[in-house]
Amino acid sequence: MDLPSIDLNLLVALHALLRERNVTRAGEAIGLSQPAMSAALGRLRRHFGDDLLMRDGQRYNLTPLAASLLDQTEVALRYVESTFAARPVFSAGTSEREFTVVMSDYAVSVLGRPLFALLEQRAPRVRLRIRPTDRATVDDAAATLRGIDLMVMPRGFIADLPSADLYRDRWVVLCAADNPLVGDTLQVDDLSRLGWIVSYDAPTQYTPADKHLDIAGITRDVGVVMDNFLALPSVLIGSRRVAILQKRLADQWTVHGGLRILELPIRVPELIEAIWWHPSRRTDPAHRWLQQLFLEAATLLGPLTPTTGDDSNDDDPAGFPS
Repeated sequence: MDLPSIDLNLLVALHALLRERNVTRAGEAIGLSQPAMSAALGRLRRHFGDDLLMRDGQRYNLTPLAASLLDQTEVALRYVESTFAARPVFSAGTSEREFTVVMSDYAVSVLGRPLFALLEQRAPRVRLRIRPTDRATVDDAAATLRGIDLMVMPRGFIADLPSADLYRDRWVVLCAADNPLVGDTLQVDDLSRLGWIVSYDAPTQYTPADKHLDIAGITRDVGVVMDNFLALPSVLIGSRRVAILQKRLADQWTVHGGLRILELPIRVPELIEAIWWHPSRRTDPAHRWLQQLFLEAATLLGPLTPTTGDDSNDDDPAGFPS
């Protein structure tokens, strides 16, 4: 392909057209008139040998080729933006750069307060765009990381990519404070007896703790599956079901009353939350600054608080009874 002959403005137009599926709205999104946008669509159709947008009554649909190009154009634009935003040094205090980070609602809830405070203090004009984790971003993490700056994910889901540990957490059981089916402690038999609400339940979407119980052969009565963590504690209040949750997140809820935390009766590996990035970011000073910002925010979290009656010690950092 003769790259010098390609107008990069067409990449911007292509992304807008595929996203908006409307010539007028696409033009408004990027500051072009309707005739100019129509002309860009004509050039794109000739280049690809495809209609890209097909009229269906009062709306347009993407052709199969156009649908396949939507994600590619977003990644390509991110590459172009990061390429032309590169500088030999990064001045956080005056930079207006936008960083895109993929992280779960749990990670935002735990790390967000110190992270955003540091960002406000040190880089008030830098913008952080946070996207939620989903199956596609994790299943092909390398492709995801080509188009974003960082991903916050526990160890065990991603391999063979640069990373750094942020903080540790552990899994506990959360239930309503007045749940009559749950005593002061849990026994292994209780895990099969009680009703459960779980976060994520798919071959490639699961919590390590839930997967560990499945591998251990513990059959549970799962009545509700939620594809998030943050809303889970609220639905436990007044319920007779129980759930497994990260201790740091559970602590945020129990201070308000209505919920209590219990230790799991079997040992479950602790959670190690990490940041991940693409190897191509290695020499970008702005990206190195962003990594350090996340790492410093994690140091402000402090140690895990013990559960009432917890007998954890230095030899067992996860604090789970055997």
